[in-house]
Amino acid sequence: MFFLFWTNPYIAIIGDMKDIKYKDDIFSKFIITLGDEFQGLLCNGANTMHILFEIEQRMYPVKIRFGVGVGEITTDVNREMAIGADGPGYYNARTAIEYLKANEKRKQNKPANIRFEIDGDNQASTIMINTILSLMTVIKDSWSDRQREIIWDMFEHQDSQLDVAKRLAIKQPSVQKSLSTGKYYSFKDAFDTIGQALKEIRRKNV
Repeated sequence: MFFLFWTNPYIAIIGDMKDIKYKDDIFSKFIITLGDEFQGLLCNGANTMHILFEIEQRMYPVKIRFGVGVGEITTDVNREMAIGADGPGYYNARTAIEYLKANEKRKQNKPANIRFEIDGDNQASTIMINTILSLMTVIKDSWSDRQREIIWDMFEHQDSQLDVAKRLAIKQPSVQKSLSTGKYYSFKDAFDTIGQALKEIRRKNV
């Protein structure tokens, strides 16, 4: 077991920008809030990484930071738009995104663009997730545009290298080479490890 909560948490996401597939996960729809920021609420963590990665794909080459906070929401929640709600879930998301902003200013290298802050006695699990995200960023930042295109296609369709090659009108050895040099399988293992941990975060009675 990765997480221990004394409350019934949400997963609050605040994104900062530099047709909904996940309707069973999204409790309050994402909405643009402060100029270049958007936020939303999820009721379970199973697809959190998929949602973040898909937003990142669709917005590329626009750079986005994601602060993800797990904790209670102490106000009423509007299911149609994630605005007006408040509580530790959003406080944690804000703490996470402010950490990312400050970290970018402090370091010469490129820091992770996703950070989690999680309520409860979950410091070890939170550190593990954020460390994996930092390592994933190192891999992701090394991708060429062609590698990114191939890896994103593989993520989206989850099928064979031959299928990827057909969709992108390239040869299968080119797909294999890009996946290998882009460390796709290491990236995917890390992605799936975080996903398995986040499956434990789910609101009751939703």
